[in-house]
Amino acid sequence: MATPVQDRVALEAPDDVALADKLRRGRDQILSELRKLIIGQESVIEQALTALYAGGNCLIVGVPGLAKTLLIHTIAQVLDLKFSRIQFTPDLMPSDITGTDIIQEDPQTGRRSMNFVPGPIFANIVLADEINRTPPKTQSALLEAMQEHRVTVQGRTYSLEEPFFVFATQNPIELEGTYPLPEAQLDRFMFQVIIDYLSEDEELDVVRTTTAIQNYQFQHAVTGADIVAYQRLVRRVPIAEPVARYAVSLARATRPGSSTAPEFIRKWVAYGVSVRAAQYLVLGGKARALMHGRYHVSFEDIRALAHPVLRHRILTNFHAQSERVTTDQIVDQLLNAVPVPKSGI
Repeated sequence: MATPVQDRVALEAPDDVALADKLRRGRDQILSELRKLIIGQESVIEQALTALYAGGNCLIVGVPGLAKTLLIHTIAQVLDLKFSRIQFTPDLMPSDITGTDIIQEDPQTGRRSMNFVPGPIFANIVLADEINRTPPKTQSALLEAMQEHRVTVQGRTYSLEEPFFVFATQNPIELEGTYPLPEAQLDRFMFQVIIDYLSEDEELDVVRTTTAIQNYQFQHAVTGADIVAYQRLVRRVPIAEPVARYAVSLARATRPGSSTAPEFIRKWVAYGVSVRAAQYLVLGGKARALMHGRYHVSFEDIRALAHPVLRHRILTNFHAQSERVTTDQIVDQLLNAVPVPKSGI
């Protein structure tokens, strides 16, 4: 009898198994600490932690007052990582983010020299608050940092300390004074996370807790060094070919020019997703599998991450906009249209 695929791809090294168990326990501990301050938003927290373990960036979209900023700040506090918040405004300049060279005088010798003063991008977790309120020129200052984890100023390159993440927030209802994010920057966000209103009971809990005296002490069960080790472990998780091929098939099916594109894609989509989408489906699937105590990636892992990975990468055309078809609706139909391989995984 043939060995099941999931058994062949499981992590086997004792050190890897021990680290995977520590990762899962760390996830539970982080959730426990976050619950001291954050109520509800289960899927949002799950996606944020998946991005942390996979080493990706997140764009969080929601109306004001839904704790977008509070969530990211709390994650940084729980992990005891250096946190930096950048309030994006129309007059923000690239140097306000990356830092700049300034002339400084040596008090001993009186000689003047150019010295680099790091900007707020030099942190472990950077919150780009209301990122769409600044022009594309300033938004582009994040591109190199988000992809290569480094910054180039005046021809000199400075590496950013690991772990490094960019969490950006965006308000979907205010259009005046905002600038659309360039597609190249959107593509660098692993997930676009939609944060919605809480249930009535959860909202009641929020009102009760936030109108009382608050004095929260967080236990730092997971460190920055742990996160870096978890990210390396995630990349070592093998993935069966049918599962990887399914992720690629989903990405390719979003492209109107592809022979595998369904009719609704040709009707509603102007441009499909890039290769980076398939990469993030697989990488996120690996992280999600370990977080749930599994050492192999399943088709369900890929399907669970399809919306946050694909929704901001699909560019709709006039027909979709006129019919008020959203990218989430397109992803729903895509998951129904692209068959899951019958491999028993």
